[in-house]
Amino acid sequence: MSMITDKSQAITTKKQYGILKWKNTIKKEKHLWFLVLPGIIWYLIFAYAPMFGLAIAFQNFSPFKGFAESQWVGFMWFEQFFRSQFFWRLIQNTLLLNFYNIIFSFPVPILLALLLNEIRHSWYKKAAQTISYLPHFVSTVVVVGMITNFLSPVGGIVNLMIEKLGGGSINFMIKPEWFRPLYIMSEVWQGAGWGSIIYLAALSGIDTQLYEASIVDGANKWKQLWHISIPGILPTIIIMLIMNLGHILSIGYEKIILMYNTSTYETADVINTYVYRRGIVSGEYSFGTAVGLFQSVINFVFIIAANRFSRKMTEVSLW
Repeated sequence: MSMITDKSQAITTKKQYGILKWKNTIKKEKHLWFLVLPGIIWYLIFAYAPMFGLAIAFQNFSPFKGFAESQWVGFMWFEQFFRSQFFWRLIQNTLLLNFYNIIFSFPVPILLALLLNEIRHSWYKKAAQTISYLPHFVSTVVVVGMITNFLSPVGGIVNLMIEKLGGGSINFMIKPEWFRPLYIMSEVWQGAGWGSIIYLAALSGIDTQLYEASIVDGANKWKQLWHISIPGILPTIIIMLIMNLGHILSIGYEKIILMYNTSTYETADVINTYVYRRGIVSGEYSFGTAVGLFQSVINFVFIIAANRFSRKMTEVSLW
């Protein structure tokens, strides 16, 4: 009996010590906690509080009846989505766009950061960085408007060049086979400069003595790049890749909605745009929530698997 009492007292003492240590840490680093407080509040309000609404994925939700009185229908909306004639097309389009985005858009910021890191003239480097960052701050609406104007079959600069070379005018925006290349190219142009910031920060953290020692050993720029720069930012590359894989079944729908039309649904319609049409425009909130929950579960599985694989193969992981 005394042994049990001693054990419980030890557990209580350990808990009290942990609480006291936590309080002392907060008191000691209170200024840092004040800095992160707005971010914590934002996530609590916009990321965690809305999770209560996931219940409507299993209800025939009515805004007039509310959560409590709406009818529970189980997995009806999930089954409806899985049996939809558009299900496989939506999955394929979403996966392909994300896959092409990783293949073509993901490496470009890395290459740009490596190139910018080799520039020795500070004014030229700053100018190049500023110019590469600018497209990120251009509104998506403006970007799509530029694409539409440049590719217009009447007076568009691209079609004018094609006609000058002896070809015929092409209406790119209604051709299903052109949607994916146009989307990916616009993503590369808009995000390359902004995405390079994190890799430039990682490159700046590499010890300059490594480069100096390599010069003494006779290494040229290519060997320095291959044996010092890339290995130095490899953990950052892996972390960013894992985070990208965590959104494998989700893709921003704003640009797609602005770019697509009924004639390009074959290649342009993704899960998020379908949910937008049915869940928001048609007011089927339960259906939209069910599909969103399905996406989140698949993305969660992908990020867990990618993180575990990375930790096993490279010893670099998110956790």
